[in-house]
Parts: sequence; structure tokens; C-alpha cells
Amino acid sequence: MAVLGRHKTKYPGVFFIEGTSVDGKPERIFYIRYRRAGKLIEEKAGRQYQDDMTPARAATLRAQRITGGEQSNRERREAIEAQKLALANKWTIARLWDEYKAQRSPKGQVQDACRYRLHLESEFSGKEPSEIISLDVDRLRIRLTKKEGKAPQTVKHVLALLRRLINFGVRKGLCPAIDPSRLNFEMPRVNNEKTEDLTPEELSRLWEAIEADSNIQAAGIMKAALFTGMRRGELFKLTWADLDFQRGFIRIRDPKGGPEQLIPMSEPARAFFLSHPRTGSLFVFPGRGGGQRKEVRKQVDRIKRRAKLPADFRPLHGLRHVYASMLASSGKVDMYTLQKLLTHKSADMTQRYAHLRDEALKRAADVAGEMFSGLGSGV
Repeated sequence: MAVLGRHKTKYPGVFFIEGTSVDGKPERIFYIRYRRAGKLIEEKAGRQYQDDMTPARAATLRAQRITGGEQSNRERREAIEAQKLALANKWTIARLWDEYKAQRSPKGQVQDACRYRLHLESEFSGKEPSEIISLDVDRLRIRLTKKEGKAPQTVKHVLALLRRLINFGVRKGLCPAIDPSRLNFEMPRVNNEKTEDLTPEELSRLWEAIEADSNIQAAGIMKAALFTGMRRGELFKLTWADLDFQRGFIRIRDPKGGPEQLIPMSEPARAFFLSHPRTGSLFVFPGRGGGQRKEVRKQVDRIKRRAKLPADFRPLHGLRHVYASMLASSGKVDMYTLQKLLTHKSADMTQRYAHLRDEALKRAADVAGEMFSGLGSGV
């Protein structure tokens, strides 16, 4: 019995109905009927113009479906849904990155986001940790080092981020533990032991350049770095409320991600902060609109150039080294005290200045030697 609206073709199991195309013209819509595993299936084969479908092509499609050479529309939809479900349950590096960001504080996210986007996303985003092997990490390291010419420290940061994402997934139970024999991170060697210092002449030229500069805030930041040894980010976050002039202490917020700490305020630091102009902002060295400062590189680089300092001297971090070196070489400050003043988490970072203190102690011993040298040979 014919169904109303259906039109048979000369091909068994192929029929069409009259429809309308996108532009409003009459268009045939072809369907096929067949049995697979004893089950009757009826599905759309395609439209006459939109899909370039003909009765012959519909018959060919029907034959493929009967022999199992091609999935039915329903089977294809079910396969797509199964694939989507599998992907939804698959903790790839991309999904781990999204979850990692959501659970992490904003501190350091800008740098990590840049490293992920530039160096990890294209190569690892679709992979699960279990699909990554040591060879993949080796190729990443070689590409960054040899092809892109990245510094060892940059390469180390990228590899460390990938390792953190994998460890995060394992720790949160999102993916199974990784067999160390399959995945190993060989980190590049980084020499971070560079200790920047200035000769008395260089320090004198720098001070003159600071005093002569028209940017009061940039000059002030460099003075504060020299007088306190504080880090760049700590100076940017410093508020007037953090300066306790009565007790003589400076509160440092989040030093290198650690708990806030107090460091003593020296007399030169006290005199500087009392003389530094207040702008009405909460911050000692405010940025645009009185908010927290984000950058000062151009201004301090200008001062460095005017002072004719070495090209590799970093104006703010270098002054932190100068502060530490002067204290260590005085021979009056022990390493434990220096560690506390610099807010180092461990003594390892402070040990780079130990040789300066040893030299000061040796000079003191030489003074004692000179004193005893006049006692005569009978002693």
C-alpha cells in the first residue's frame, strides 16, 4: 500500500517526497529502506539539489548500508555521541590546564598562560598524560633550545609547567599515575648564580643619574631597591600602610609567594620614605591612575644608560644584589641574618654571598696578623 506523498523510483527501497529548496524551488528529498540484522530501517538519503542526490546514488547508498560498508544515520549519530562522551571523560592536557587555572591563584598565571599558549598548546593540548612519553618531552626541549633559541631558564619554565599539569592531574585523581620509565623530564642546566655588583665608581655614577632623573617614581623605586634590597614586585605592591615609621619596620606582602614578612627599616630607608612625595594613592610608587604599578622598565633602563653601567646589569634586581653584597662584604652580617633580610625561603639562595663574607673575615684576620707581627721572633 502506497504511503501518501511518497513516490517510488525504479530502484527497490528508494523513494522520494516533494519538498522545497532553500531558494523556494520544488526539490525531491530521497529516502531509502532496508533491513539490517532483521530490523527495518528507513532514513533520509539526501536532497536533490542541496546534496546532489539522485535515485541511482540513493540505491548505491542503500546497498552499502545493507552490506555494512557504511553506518546508518542513526549509527553515525550514536558514534558521534559516544565520541563526545569519551572526550568529555578524557582528561587531556588542555582540560587539565583549564582546571589548573581555575584552582590556582592569579599570581604567575600570565607567564604560565603565555608559556602554555606559545609552547605547549599546539603539541600537547589533545593528549592525555598517559599518551606522553619521554621522547615527546625531549623533542620539545630540543625544539625550544635549538630551533627557537630559547634560554635554558625559559625551556626549564616550559617543561616545569607541563610537569606541573601532569602532577596536578594525578594528585586530583583525574588521570592515573605516570610510570617514570615511560615519562622522564630532563631539565636543562641553568646557572642562576650570577651575582651582580657595582664598583664604587659605578655606584656613584648611578646615584648621580638617579638624582638627576625627572621621573620621581622611577628614581624612588631604584633608591628603595638599594636601601632595602626588596624585589621589584614587592616595591610595586608596597603601600604607605606597610611602612611602620614608629617601630622601624617594612611589611612585605607575598615575598616570592610566601607569607608576608617584616624587615627592619634602616635610617637611609626611613629618611628616603619620609621625603618621598605622597600622591594620594595607597601605593608608595603608584602606577597609572594611582593604582598598583605594573612596569617601570623603560624609566630605570634610561637611568642605567645615563650612568653608563654594564649592559647586562639589571637595574632593580641588580640593586638587590648590590644591597646584599655590601652587607655580606662588611663582615658584620652573618648568613642567617642576611637570609632573613632578603626574605629567602632557604639558605641556599643566600650562600651565593658567602664568599664575600669569607673575604671580609679574612681581611679581619689579616689585621690581627699585622698586630701580632710586631711582637718579635721570641713569641
